[in-house]
Amino acid sequence: MEIKKKSAVLATGFAMFSMFFGAGNVVFPLAIGQETGHLNFYAISGLLISAVGIPLLGLISATLFNGNYKHYFERIGKVPGFLVALFIMGLIGPFGAMPRLFTVAHSTFAYYWTGIPFVFFSLVSCIIVFALTFKKNKIVDILGYYLTPILLFSLVVIIILGLIWARPPVVSILTPGQAFMGGLQTGYSTMDLLATFFFSSVVLSCLESTEIERGHKKDFRNVIFMTLKASIIGMGLLAMIYIGFSYVAAFHSSGLKGLRREQLLGAISVQMLGPYAGVIAIIAVSMACLTTAIALAAVFSEFLHNDITMGKLPYIPSLIITLVVAFLVSTLRFGGIAAFLEPILIISYPALIVLAILNIAHKLAHVNIVKTPVAVTFLISLGVYAYQTI
Repeated sequence: MEIKKKSAVLATGFAMFSMFFGAGNVVFPLAIGQETGHLNFYAISGLLISAVGIPLLGLISATLFNGNYKHYFERIGKVPGFLVALFIMGLIGPFGAMPRLFTVAHSTFAYYWTGIPFVFFSLVSCIIVFALTFKKNKIVDILGYYLTPILLFSLVVIIILGLIWARPPVVSILTPGQAFMGGLQTGYSTMDLLATFFFSSVVLSCLESTEIERGHKKDFRNVIFMTLKASIIGMGLLAMIYIGFSYVAAFHSSGLKGLRREQLLGAISVQMLGPYAGVIAIIAVSMACLTTAIALAAVFSEFLHNDITMGKLPYIPSLIITLVVAFLVSTLRFGGIAAFLEPILIISYPALIVLAILNIAHKLAHVNIVKTPVAVTFLISLGVYAYQTI
């Protein structure tokens, strides 16, 4: 019985890794390695704080609320909480993260097969995501037992070969402090903190169903403990891949000049494996984008079904609407999507971090203050960003 429990935790940890590891998680570690060269240690340190440490903080805080994002955000007020949840859902769903997944996957495919039209590729991607998402109770099993092992194998092959054939990194003109801050802010663009508030509910419900199917009593403490262990596994895998990708890009940065961020993985794979082995990069990006798109589509469709339409719109039509909007936004391509996401994330992230910390303090130490610190943090972030852009 204990072996089965460990197997469930491990599979869930793999599933969580695959949920989080999407387009931004492929692109941004490579980008900071390319941009910082010999100062990559400082840049990846900043990225690990914002793209691993902070999302883990979010997972812990959301898990302590049993994955109930309504109660989580209602601590800042019922209406403001709903608006914040709607705002975050839109960003990680069809208005931000999902369409970005399609653009990165296409950029890698197009690196080898230039004749694939983006509109056709994005449409086919939506159809595949629908086919793997409409049975929502099978999502964690599909991710944890089938897709994630393929994804991890592809990523590890690229990292190992990249490190074996390492070259001296380019000397960066940045200071260590600039490299660190660049990595820290780049980590915001993965949007993983935003996803934690909603992915936790998917994982909790699946683990709870697993426990009931095995004849165990409904024990929330046990399920929460299993979720936290799975979160550490998932975030640990993310950290290892980030470090590996950033150093591979740093060691091969001299051959990556002039490339767009979404083209980096394809270019590195060609340098290491040659033009005929680029299928590994295609598998890696396709699996990363597909697994995250499945999770995001399921979560946003549930939100549309339960919270926006109050159950009036069934799950399947909600899923179709989600994918149609994601397809339309994807036509802006990676650069266009990144252009409007970056300022939003830089301004909103600090306030969400403060909310996560205060919600943990509320559950563990009965700290009730929340509205004023979150509002003040948001206003400070807004002011600093406005000052820097003047």
